[in-house]
Amino acid sequence: MATTGKQLFTTLEANGTLTVELEDVQFADPVGNQVLVRMEAAPINPSDLAILVGGADMESAVYTPGKFVAQMPAPVNAAMKSRHGLKLPAGNEGAGTVIAAGESDAAQALVGTRVSCVPGNAYSQYCLVDAQMCLPLGDYTAEQGASAFVNPMTALGFVENAKADGQSAILHTVGASNLGQMLTRICKEDDIGLVNIVRNDEHVDLLKGLGATHVVNSAGDNFMGQLTEAIRETGAFYGFDPIGGGQSVDTAFKAMERVAIEQMTEFSRYGSNQQKRMFIYGRLDTGATILTPSYGFGWTLSGWLLFPFLQSVGQETVMRMRQRVRDGLTTTFASHYKERVNLEEMLSKDAVMDYKTMRTGEKYLVTPWD
Repeated sequence: MATTGKQLFTTLEANGTLTVELEDVQFADPVGNQVLVRMEAAPINPSDLAILVGGADMESAVYTPGKFVAQMPAPVNAAMKSRHGLKLPAGNEGAGTVIAAGESDAAQALVGTRVSCVPGNAYSQYCLVDAQMCLPLGDYTAEQGASAFVNPMTALGFVENAKADGQSAILHTVGASNLGQMLTRICKEDDIGLVNIVRNDEHVDLLKGLGATHVVNSAGDNFMGQLTEAIRETGAFYGFDPIGGGQSVDTAFKAMERVAIEQMTEFSRYGSNQQKRMFIYGRLDTGATILTPSYGFGWTLSGWLLFPFLQSVGQETVMRMRQRVRDGLTTTFASHYKERVNLEEMLSKDAVMDYKTMRTGEKYLVTPWD
């Protein structure tokens, strides 16, 4: 017997019209290794915003209960040609209770259990999920488990990546974010050096309170000097950047090169041979990534995405990482939320205009049944 519930869909037409609305959907009975989860909480992550609002003009959008219609600027719309006409679900992750399961033993074992999951359509009252993608939460609440995947596994992934590449220190350009706070705790636990870049003194105090040693305020006096000193002390020639646009990566490379030049034993017109590597893992700034190479030729800029990384490291490593997240959901991997909204409220103008700014420490949680 199919189950009916509300689910959010987002559609971008060829003319740039973006429609995001709730629909009543019939969810099929789970089969095989599938489980049906009654969703209780789902965060709005930056990775979700790309499909929810992208670069659309949300100020001029038309908002009605359970729906908004906005216009995508022509350049942005052209870049999204591949999704024109597709009606897509949204919401990478969330948590809820398994109410039905397919025939497999793994699926049946989860019936009645609260789980964290990664369905890709978490802004919904129900989700069909593979049992392997569910993490039993035990005594944790849905709110505590809602953000148990994207940010925790990404932060852990950075450290796993660094260790695999023989690195003992990391630079992170948005240190005070929810993910950045997790990374601070992980690096402290694993004795990995960490250079955090933040935007104000309040964020400096926040991370210092978590035990961070090297926190540099990009708006402060002598930012470049302080960043160089932090890299000198940690050896952080390896970093991660969610901003994407602008010169955040360029600035990191320049500071790394300053340190590398100091360590050279003889002059080279080509700069240092020190390998400097940065990974872009988000597009908080959708503008161009600006590089002004003046930092030798030993630098690499790459993209980094969670799911390809997890596929590359194998199931054993993934399960070890997930168990660590579960064990630290209220400590190392704790998430905090500014607002809680239901499915209809998340499509209101006040909510959209607030959460789309992605301000540090102002994460939204969607509770589908409220």
